[in-house]
Amino acid sequence: MVAGMQSRSTPSARAGGRPRSAAADHAILEATRAALVDLGWTKLTLGDVATRAGVAKTTLYRRWAGKSELVVDAVAELFDELELPDSGSLATDIEGVVLRFAALLGRPETKTALMAVVAESTTDAPLRERVRASIVERQKRLVLEGRQRAQVRGELPVEPDPAAAARTADLVFDVIAGAVVHRALVSAEPVDTEWARRFTALLLSGLAATAGTGPAGPDLSRPPAGSPTRPPVQPH
Repeated sequence: MVAGMQSRSTPSARAGGRPRSAAADHAILEATRAALVDLGWTKLTLGDVATRAGVAKTTLYRRWAGKSELVVDAVAELFDELELPDSGSLATDIEGVVLRFAALLGRPETKTALMAVVAESTTDAPLRERVRASIVERQKRLVLEGRQRAQVRGELPVEPDPAAAARTADLVFDVIAGAVVHRALVSAEPVDTEWARRFTALLLSGLAATAGTGPAGPDLSRPPAGSPTRPPVQPH
């Protein structure tokens, strides 16, 4: 949260085979999410998904190598629904996408599917890479889009070094995604308008300090205002 959305890692058609059906793909991914909610990761099978989607099991195997790949794409389809508001203000845009992200995480199918693939990916490196490519990298488009708008409006400076700009985008994505996922799914605390406002203010303050366009934050080496001061220690 790449400038444009990447295509899914599954091909649009097998060589020499029939073209992929977008409607069939959507039905399969929707059935996968429903099956996850009802059955959980362990009991989920491609056969059950095929029955729910009304397709042959061979149709699934032509599209996905196994359950892990299928579930990742089912999650990715949900996150592709996220859009960045265009309110004319970076702060309001961030608050808006944070609230939309939290609402998406609050849906049972999103929560169940995301937690399942994250848990499985801790011991499955190829699955972890698929999560990164299909979900994380695709959603960084939101960060790049928001930054570009803000730079055009003069709210953020342009970083002349492409490598540094990419690192900043990665960091902003990690901060937003990490904070919202932790609060919504780990802490199980509400992500409401007030929390989104305070989080956005903190994020923008950090961006301004990093860019040198605003206050760098409090000097933690100084005592708080109003606290008693001690006289300097004289050397013996």
